[in-house]
Amino acid sequence: MNVRSPFPAFILAAALSASVCAVAASSGPDSRTLTDPKTVSSQSNSAAKPVAIDDLFEITGIGRGAWSPNGQEIAFTSNASGRLNVWKMRADGSGATQLTKSDDRQSNLAWSPDGKWIVYAQDRGGNEIWDLYAIPSVGGAPMNLTSTDQIAENQPLFSPDGSKVAITYKPKESPITDIAILDWSSRQVHKLTNEQKPQASWSPVAWSHDGKHLLASRRSDPVGNDADVFLIDLATGNAENLTQHQGQQLIVPTDLSPDGKTVLLVSNAQGGYDNVALLDVATKKLRWVTNTQWEATPESFSPDGKQFTYSVNEDGRIHAWLAPTTGGQGRQLNLPEGLNLFGGNPTAFSPDGKKILVSHQGSRHPADLWAYDIASNQAQQLTHAARGSLDPNSLPQSQIVHYKSFDGTMISAILWVPFNLKRDGSNPAIVLPHGGPTGQTVDYFNREAAALASRGYICIAPNVRGSTGYGLKFMQANIKDLGGGDLQDEVYAVKFLTASGYADPKKIGITGGSYGGYMTLMAIGKTPDVWAAAVEQYGIINWLTMLQHEDAALQQYEKGLLGDPDKERDVYEKASPITFIRQERAPLLVLQGENDPRVPKEEAEQVVDILKKEGRTVSVHYYPAEGHGFSKRENQVDAMKRMVSWFDQYLKSGHAASTSSTNSQ
Repeated sequence: MNVRSPFPAFILAAALSASVCAVAASSGPDSRTLTDPKTVSSQSNSAAKPVAIDDLFEITGIGRGAWSPNGQEIAFTSNASGRLNVWKMRADGSGATQLTKSDDRQSNLAWSPDGKWIVYAQDRGGNEIWDLYAIPSVGGAPMNLTSTDQIAENQPLFSPDGSKVAITYKPKESPITDIAILDWSSRQVHKLTNEQKPQASWSPVAWSHDGKHLLASRRSDPVGNDADVFLIDLATGNAENLTQHQGQQLIVPTDLSPDGKTVLLVSNAQGGYDNVALLDVATKKLRWVTNTQWEATPESFSPDGKQFTYSVNEDGRIHAWLAPTTGGQGRQLNLPEGLNLFGGNPTAFSPDGKKILVSHQGSRHPADLWAYDIASNQAQQLTHAARGSLDPNSLPQSQIVHYKSFDGTMISAILWVPFNLKRDGSNPAIVLPHGGPTGQTVDYFNREAAALASRGYICIAPNVRGSTGYGLKFMQANIKDLGGGDLQDEVYAVKFLTASGYADPKKIGITGGSYGGYMTLMAIGKTPDVWAAAVEQYGIINWLTMLQHEDAALQQYEKGLLGDPDKERDVYEKASPITFIRQERAPLLVLQGENDPRVPKEEAEQVVDILKKEGRTVSVHYYPAEGHGFSKRENQVDAMKRMVSWFDQYLKSGHAASTSSTNSQ
């Protein structure tokens, strides 16, 4: 899971007052200690064997879910059928029922306040032009509420009386996302905001209890360095800025208290690190909840407003917290180690406020929904995603390691060491760069790592400079230096593995998707001596051609990372793998969705054409009706099997690459 923080860093105005009322967790990134590579070990396991790839993808993918208004049911997304569709179950986890059947993916579920309908977003073949649909909660035919093939509508949020739905509204050719209101009875949509700045975007956050106001977030910087909290009057359309400031500052709300007096938000005014705060609507004053250098993220208020939830990402492991609104020490929820993320729309709390919906997963356990009982401090597992044939003990346990890069920068990484390896420098290893670049690999159930590590590949996923989770300075460290210092951080992961005594420096592979695919291409072109094989998944070859074909909002994001392409063309060329790709020597497999709106097919085609002309070993497979990443189970299985076969051929067999090949089935 490549987690991109929804709350990029900023400096908050000094005018906002601060007093810490609850402090979360350990100190932060500065407390990390170097890992001696010699302390890395391979555990013995006489029963170890490769995990069947089909079994890995028969494991059900389960979304975060949402409580029904009466608290008796939970709606959630699941791909138990091989497609990501809408399901529901009783609140105790029994009686799971599939409500929709579609080849297209569905997400962002919201119950109508009367409990009669479930609204969700669905695109077409991965194109991210979302329509909103509604289906009766008791079952029946889905109804397309918006039916627009040139406008993406998403993030449905019902007003308390159910008469309106706040949504995001983005025309296909526009970089701007506005807020619109869907009238539930007439199905008419009208825009609530009318943004003019191409770098800006709006999103709805929470309704006031009387339905007269909407709490909203406005970002005015595509990279995420500037944002404000707004309260919009539905009758007049007047939007009051609750956090006016000078210069670039980022303030992102996540909920409004039931009495409408307090906003729950995140800021990183405390040294450039994301922290949770409460904003008094009347006085505009801020009261800090956390004071940590780890990434703290607010969630939602309880129905009575007396408590709220937040999470803390400590070096890739996420802990769930509960705190009193009036102040005082929060408490960490009693949940297993791993990723503990709050579910719910609009809140993780059950309607009676007694339980909290949580999604939990770990490196050996896929994501499941749990109901956390506040009074007893115990959690009940509601879903069971893992197949009975999957023994968690058959998977190598992940670990978090730290090493220094070329310039002394500390890098965290997730490491998987296969069972029963000899420390003789003979073993193959694979680097797994994450997407983003403003993202993070966290300690989740990683199917790629499970498939590869169970087959004897040491796997390491570095959180290189530019990653979220380690503060503002670290997140901005690769701006206008994409494929520079961050690539060296990947290379130094290889040095760490070699120093462990396990990895063979002549048997190193690399694979990643999106920015990880870009990093794969940059690595084999710019540092060709390091890599013996590569699998590139929907990655960027040329930032300049990306500007011509990608979504308009992503064009603004790219300019935020690299600058003005007319004035700083050299920055784009230096950061583009096309500048270096002819130096590559590693056999390359390219996997690409034909309908990808983020990294269009043209990027993959350029890679293949160049390497074919150079007479290099390259193969490509395009997946029809797939977008950015592969959502259909058979395509997920196929992509993983192709990857494993590729690495087996070039990292285990010692096969020398000499001929060019393509496959565009």
